[in-house]
Amino acid sequence: MITTDFMPGTPCWTEVSSPDVEASAAFYRELFGWEAVSPGPDSGGYLILRLDGAAVGGLGPIWVEGERPSWTVYFADPDVDDTIITVERLGGTLVVEPFDVWDFGRTAQFFDPQGGYFGLWQAVRMHGFEATDRPGSLCWAELWTPDGDGSRDFYTRLFKWGLTDFDLPGEAGTYTILTPAGAGQERAHGGIMAVDPAQLTDNGGSADWHPVFTVADCDAAAERVRAAGGQVYTGPESTPGVGRLAVCSDPFRAGFVLLAPSPG
Repeated sequence: MITTDFMPGTPCWTEVSSPDVEASAAFYRELFGWEAVSPGPDSGGYLILRLDGAAVGGLGPIWVEGERPSWTVYFADPDVDDTIITVERLGGTLVVEPFDVWDFGRTAQFFDPQGGYFGLWQAVRMHGFEATDRPGSLCWAELWTPDGDGSRDFYTRLFKWGLTDFDLPGEAGTYTILTPAGAGQERAHGGIMAVDPAQLTDNGGSADWHPVFTVADCDAAAERVRAAGGQVYTGPESTPGVGRLAVCSDPFRAGFVLLAPSPG
């Protein structure tokens, strides 16, 4: 599960880009009850998403013409500038040069070798999420990739993640559970799933990180997605030992997953 004890290589933040920040804020308010709050007068339109006052993510405008609205997952890192060297040595690409975010921390963004977009966050005053693993907050980060072996190799060498594979039902293939370096299964924070590139059309066939948000009732949350102008692509459907899931997007096609976890 995602926690607020941010070990290196664990998800510590996620943010969504939008061509209409006000409309996106309204959508996520209807879905999760999030309040979008400016962190300061010089934020450039960037907003912090808060649930009952606790920071659960960010929302910002699209900065580059032609950029696809999407969710980005950030991973905790003790030295962003130093890690750039490792990312590039492993075949990744630096997309956004490292920069300081006020006195909150330092960040940079990358493509992995399969085209998956992700960020690094080196905390100073702001460590990341203030609430996780509860309804309306992040509980998991999942990578859909056209090359499972390649993705597992890249991220294992970058973050030293522990990997646990298990076979999915039928011919769905193998799912890999991710754990922080040196941690047990109780700290599992995400998964990697190889999929047909045809299922990644919104991302041009490239890998794509999806945030998974906990909800109390997946069916009711999926109805709120539809009512607020989003899309429900698959589900809600139940997965034994996991819970009830739905794959969705907001009105601008930024994708995410809803999960009502199984009890226990």
